[in-house]
Amino acid sequence: MKKPTLIIMAAGMGSRYGGLKQIDPVDEYGHIIMDFSIYDAVKAGFEKVIFIIKKENEQDFKEKIGNRMERQIQVEYVYQEIENLPEGFSVPEGRVKPWGTAHAVLSCLPAVDGPFAVINADDYYGQQAFQMIYDQLLAHEDTDRFQYTMVGYLLENTLTENGHVARGVCETNDSGKLTKITERVRIEKQENGPAFTEDDGATWTPLAGDAVVSMNMWGFTKSMMAEIRDRFAAFLTENLDKNPLKCEYFLPFVVDELIREGRAEVTVLKSKDRWYGVTYREDKPVVVKAIQSLKDQGLYPQKLWS
Repeated sequence: MKKPTLIIMAAGMGSRYGGLKQIDPVDEYGHIIMDFSIYDAVKAGFEKVIFIIKKENEQDFKEKIGNRMERQIQVEYVYQEIENLPEGFSVPEGRVKPWGTAHAVLSCLPAVDGPFAVINADDYYGQQAFQMIYDQLLAHEDTDRFQYTMVGYLLENTLTENGHVARGVCETNDSGKLTKITERVRIEKQENGPAFTEDDGATWTPLAGDAVVSMNMWGFTKSMMAEIRDRFAAFLTENLDKNPLKCEYFLPFVVDELIREGRAEVTVLKSKDRWYGVTYREDKPVVVKAIQSLKDQGLYPQKLWS
């Protein structure tokens, strides 16, 4: 069985701060969050990483990130381009927004020939998550159903003190298989626990702190690439007329369709690690402090790439 490949979705990297050169390090050695993800991935057994980037960011990305990663792991680049559409479709006039996470992963179609894991570029997932997903992908092939996996986190371990977040709230059956993901685009940490709103804060619905949520850490067999490709045209046909400038083809949508069709089952691996990310500028001191604490506990060397 082929070893799993790691795919890192980095096409949107830097947009929050206006460019790659403005992404701040999270320690005194210049490491960014992605350094820790790749360190954990290599430790887990991954030997190849595919970076999904924007073509116009290629030089900056290689100078700031890619070139030094090539000394740790085999590196390949693919480009998420808005013009990459099925035959018969074209980019609507005025559209500048990318087509979403499933479209980003579709960019990797020529580069993937076995199982693969997918993560966001700017999220810290923890060592346990990479080991679990690597072992799961290495041990399970498709049967009469596609055998996919995801790492879920406790909602309370993924919240920020500085605003709201979007999370996919997961439901599982007694066998630990995913049955449904519900996207909640505005969840906040409140006095009595987390809650979400769908009417811009007029009303709030509580959520359990130990609810399992997706942080976009997925594991797939090669079959997923063909499913993403083959379903894209139907997605565009259904959504382009309704929302030509902003509709997005999300990875969980494809997963959910396959589950409902009975063609795939998704094993949910639960991590008790805390997720870290810089959703807002005010989050950075929390992340810096957390990274140093992890180093002090001996989970990472002070300088990752000595």
